Amino acid sequence: MNLNTIEEIKKLDHSTGVSVQGVFVLKKKAVKTAKNDSTYLSLEYGDRTGHFHSFCFGDNPIYARIESIPEGSPVFVELVTGVYQGRSSPRLKETRLLSKTELANPDLSARLVETSLENADELWVEFQTIVQEIEHKELRRTVELAIEEIETEFRTTPAAVAMHHAYRHGLLEHTVHMARACKVLLPLYPEVEPSLAMAGLLLHDIGKVVEYEGELSVSKSKTGILQGHVVLGYRMVRKAGMLAKLNDRLLERLEHIILSHQGELEWGAAAMAATAEAVFVSLIDNLDARMGMVQYALRHRSEDKTFSDFLPGLKTPVLTEPVHEESLDTKDMDLAPKDLQDTLDFKS
Repeated sequence: MNLNTIEEIKKLDHSTGVSVQGVFVLKKKAVKTAKNDSTYLSLEYGDRTGHFHSFCFGDNPIYARIESIPEGSPVFVELVTGVYQGRSSPRLKETRLLSKTELANPDLSARLVETSLENADELWVEFQTIVQEIEHKELRRTVELAIEEIETEFRTTPAAVAMHHAYRHGLLEHTVHMARACKVLLPLYPEVEPSLAMAGLLLHDIGKVVEYEGELSVSKSKTGILQGHVVLGYRMVRKAGMLAKLNDRLLERLEHIILSHQGELEWGAAAMAATAEAVFVSLIDNLDARMGMVQYALRHRSEDKTFSDFLPGLKTPVLTEPVHEESLDTKDMDLAPKDLQDTLDFKS
């Protein structure tokens, strides 16, 4: 059986109605009502190469079968590529849960679960090195104690369900990327205490190891829904700081970084950033989160599309066509248009 990945399917000419098969995770499923009052299922499928959306209307023979399949289930899917209102819209032809024999295949997880493109072991070594570079002894020990308890989860957990770095090892990748940016930017802002900023940065999303659950499809846990990663992270960091005998003033400032890193109250922050370190970490977090969305869109660009799908986190689609080298060649370019040059000459 020739199984296609989502990346392979997206590269096909969807206007020709090609029949394809694949093994995916049913990530999301929602019952919706169309303008003509007919019922349909809005579906999201995913594998290690990406995700796609599809619809199944009530008159489709497999509607009842899909309706009974829980979110997070690995499924076999047969579909026919198609276009609706100018966008790719695959039509579902067949689907079923995978059998026990198929689930026993050790390659299944590698096929279904999207993973960071960076080497996870190398990211972890870099993370540990960054921890040891924290000069303040008690802050360094706070980070060590906090991470020791949840090392396995921290190394594998995604950084989000959907918005950014939403794949295995995503939290580790996001944190290391932030730390790299932190190192570059710290010399520009002497008001920011380096050890405190780095400790807060490394621990800012630690609560996500409790907030999220699931192997093939990630969702929020009961505790994650009731408390959220900001509060969970605050509690974990406070415990580690007290065990490390971090003084009260520094512990309060470290806790404030965790509580305020989301940037805005409506985004989930428990407080607005009110120290130099908290503002610094919050902005680096926002930078890497947004660039993570851009990187993902560029990695999964379609050759036949100029823009990505709409990205809620950026409130816009992203231009995915590359910058051509000739666009950057300024040797023979008149950098000041004639009318602008005339204006400058007149004013001078």
